[in-house]
Amino acid sequence: MRKLVILAAIATSMLVAACNTVEGAGRDVSAAGAAVTDTARDAAN
Repeated sequence: MRKLVILAAIATSMLVAACNTVEGAGRDVSAAGAAVTDTARDAAN
């Protein structure tokens, strides 16, 4: 039973860490997209 609790705790912490990683990656991609959009607008003008 103790091993099951430890494995569940490890799995939960990995899931939480993965959510934070995906959220951070989403922000990075969004920022890169905004930079490309700004550059395209500057080049068009």
